[in-house]
Amino acid sequence: MTRTKPPLNRRTIVRYAVAAAFIGVLCVFAQRFAPPDAGPWYSIIPPVLAITLAFLTRHVALSLGIAILTGGVLSCIGGAPLNIWAWLEGFKTAGWLVVKTVKPFSAGGTVNSNLMILAFLPPVFIMIEVIIASGGFSGIVRWLLKHVRGAKSAQLATALMGLLCFIDDYANAIIVGSMMQPITDRFRVSREKLAFIVDATSAPVAGLAVISTWIAYEVGLLTQISDQLNLGRSGYSMFFDALSFRFYCLLMIAFVLLHIILSRDFGPMKKAENAARTEPGQDEDADSTDQSHSNSLAIPHHSQRAIKALIPLGGLILFHLTGLWIDGGGPARLHAAASLLSLSYWRDVISAAEHTHFILDCAGLFGLALALLCSRFYGRLDTPVLKHCFKRGLKRAMIPFVILILAWSLKNSCDGLGTGKFLTALLAGRISPQWFAPAVFLVASLTSFATGTSYGTMAILIPTAVPVAFALDGDTYGPTTMITLGAVLDGAIFGDHCSPISDTTIMSSIATSCDLMRHVRTQLPYSIFVALLALLCAYLPSSLGLPALWSFTLALLAMTLTLLALTRREKPATSR
Repeated sequence: MTRTKPPLNRRTIVRYAVAAAFIGVLCVFAQRFAPPDAGPWYSIIPPVLAITLAFLTRHVALSLGIAILTGGVLSCIGGAPLNIWAWLEGFKTAGWLVVKTVKPFSAGGTVNSNLMILAFLPPVFIMIEVIIASGGFSGIVRWLLKHVRGAKSAQLATALMGLLCFIDDYANAIIVGSMMQPITDRFRVSREKLAFIVDATSAPVAGLAVISTWIAYEVGLLTQISDQLNLGRSGYSMFFDALSFRFYCLLMIAFVLLHIILSRDFGPMKKAENAARTEPGQDEDADSTDQSHSNSLAIPHHSQRAIKALIPLGGLILFHLTGLWIDGGGPARLHAAASLLSLSYWRDVISAAEHTHFILDCAGLFGLALALLCSRFYGRLDTPVLKHCFKRGLKRAMIPFVILILAWSLKNSCDGLGTGKFLTALLAGRISPQWFAPAVFLVASLTSFATGTSYGTMAILIPTAVPVAFALDGDTYGPTTMITLGAVLDGAIFGDHCSPISDTTIMSSIATSCDLMRHVRTQLPYSIFVALLALLCAYLPSSLGLPALWSFTLALLAMTLTLLALTRREKPATSR
C-alpha cells in the first residue's frame, strides 16, 4: 500500500517559514560578524541548508543534492550573482563535486579512500544476508535468548557488543546492528533505540580505544602539532594526556549504560519506545524484515546454528586485526612473545598501518567467503537462495552508497568554500581566554555537525586551536593545551555522532533498518544532553582548575540525578 503525500497545510507552511527565517538570520549574523580573511560568509549556506531540509522534508538524498548544487553555484557566482555563465559554471562545479568523490584515484595517484569504504559495503551486506538465510543469526538469537530475558537485557547486550567491537566504527555499526536487530525486535525495543545504542558505541568507542583504526589518524595530527610547536612529545603521549579530558565520549558510554539500567527515556525516544510496545505496526515491520528469509526459505530448526554466524563475523574481525598487524610491521616489531600482550606494542603497530581501508575491504571479502563456506558445509544452501542473498545484499548496500556519496560530495563543497575555517574564525576568535577550551568544544561540535565529518574537524581545529591554547599556557605544554586537545577530539565526535549528513550516522541507521531522520530526531536530544553535561559540568570546571576526575564525577552525578528525576516508564514487554 503506497502512502499519499499529505497536502500542504498551515502547519507545514509555518515550519518552512520558520526554517527560512532561521537560515536568513544565520546568514545575516555570518555576514555581519565575519572576521577578515576568514573566507566567504556564505560558505555556511550549503551545510545549513542540507541539515534544515533534511529535518523538514525527511528526504536526505534530496536535501544533500540541493545543498551540493547550492555549494557549486556559490563557489562560482562570487561577486557576480547576476552572471548567467557563472551560474552555469556553478552547476558544472556541483557535478564535478560528485565526480571527485567517486573518481578512482586521488590527486596523488593513490586509490580514492571513499571508494575503498564503499567497496566494504556490498560484501558485508551480502555476508549478512547469507548468514540470515543459513540460520546463523537465528542460532545466535536462540543462544542469546537463553540469557536475554527482556528489553533491558537486550539493550545491555547490544551496548556491550558495541563496546567489544572497538577496532573500527564502520564494522562496529554493521555487525552489531545487523546481529542484534532480531533480538531487540523480539523484545519490542524500537529500531530508533537500537540505532542510538549502535551509533553511540561505535565512533565514541573507536575514538577512545588505543587500538583502533582511528588512533593512527588522531596520533598523526597530534604528532604534526607537536613538531610545529616543538613540544618534544610523541603523538601517543599527547593522546593519553587528552584521554582524561575526553568527557563527551566517556559520558556518552556512561549514559548508554545508565539510562538502560534505570529504564529512563525522554523526548522523541520515549514516544518511539512506547510505540514499539503498543502499536502493531512496529511488530509487523519487524516481522516482514527479520523473518523474510526464515519464512520464504524455510530454515530448518536444526540448521539454526550460531557457528554459521560466529565463524564469518569472527573471521572478519580477526582478518582485520591481523591485516593491520602485518601492514603496521608487527612481525618486525615483535621482540618477544610477551609483546603481543603489550598495549604499547599494538598502539605502535596499528598506528603504522598505511592501508587500513584496503585491509577492511579484504576483511569483508574474507568474511563473505567464510559465510559461503559455512552455509555449504553446515547446511547446503541452494543456488537460487544464494542468488537471492546476493541480490538482497546489493540492494541494501545501494542506499548507503548513494547517501554516502552525496554526504562526501557536500564535504568537498564545504572544503572548497572554506566552511570549517570560517566557522572556526567566527566563533573561536570571539571568546576570552578563560573560556577557551569550552569554546573549542562548542566550535568543534558545530563544525562537525555542519560538515558531517569528525576527521575534517580534527584536521581544521588541531592546527588552529592548539597553538592558541599553547600560547595561553605561556608557551608551555600546560593544562589548557591538554584540555583543548580533548575538547577538539570530543567535539568533533559529538557533531559527527548526531549529524544527519555524517557517514557513521547513516551507517548506523542502515545497519539497524531504521529510517535515518527518525534515528537523528530521536538520538539528537540524548546527544545534546550529554554534550551539555560535558560542557557545563566537565570542560568548564576543568578549565577553571578542577581536576579531570572530579569534573567527570560531577557530570556523572548530574546525569544520574537527571535520569532519576524522570518519570519511570512502564515496564517493557518481554515477548511478542
